[in-house]
Amino acid sequence: MGAAQPLFKRNEAAGTAVFRSMNACASPARRRLLAQSALLLPLLALPGCATTLGSTGVEEGVRRLLTLSSERAFARLTEPGGFYDDQLTRLTLPDIGSGNDVLGAVLRTNAVRSRVAMALNDVAVDAAERATPVVLDSIRSMTLSDAVAVLRGGPTAATDLLQRQVGGALVEAMLPEFSSGLRSDALEILSAVAGSRTGIDYLALARAGADQAGQAIFRAIGREEAAIRADPRSTRDPALIALLGGASLVR
Repeated sequence: MGAAQPLFKRNEAAGTAVFRSMNACASPARRRLLAQSALLLPLLALPGCATTLGSTGVEEGVRRLLTLSSERAFARLTEPGGFYDDQLTRLTLPDIGSGNDVLGAVLRTNAVRSRVAMALNDVAVDAAERATPVVLDSIRSMTLSDAVAVLRGGPTAATDLLQRQVGGALVEAMLPEFSSGLRSDALEILSAVAGSRTGIDYLALARAGADQAGQAIFRAIGREEAAIRADPRSTRDPALIALLGGASLVR
């Protein structure tokens, strides 16, 4: 007798055989439903996965994908230089304008713009720490009306959905940090250079910074999601390996 197949392989083979038999005489709509159900057969047969994912296996799988992607992204972003040192997430200095002619000229110099941009990115690191629980809590409660479509979508399909649902709340959560942080860091830099009142609208600058940081955070999460989709085995998460490895069944 040959060596026994691993549990997952045996259950996957059995599930696929049943699926093919039922699919042979099904209508097109029924075939789509069966294809979505077949995605879960190998996953739910794994020890512990049935209780971990429960009856909403695909939905919970997408949440696990988003949670891991977000945790990895925030781990990078909340390190010193987390935004500025990465071209994908670096914030640039928006047009902040000023009624001060001296300051207006100074702001056009690369040296000053670079210093203020670095201050903007440093504030973003602190703001990202404030944003982390907002994102993770939102993942747990987000609406997944068609989780299978998200699962079989593009490399950042889950992140795109997350951004549509919580992007505004994320920006609002970071705005206080940008408002207070920029008033201290940027004001000190600009006032020292200009030697007078700056006349800058710091609320507008804070809003622009928070908007940029929000976009950068979702780009970072999307990058992590794409990496996980490309190599789910690197996560060592049986649920994600089964879900993402089986996503091709419903394409």
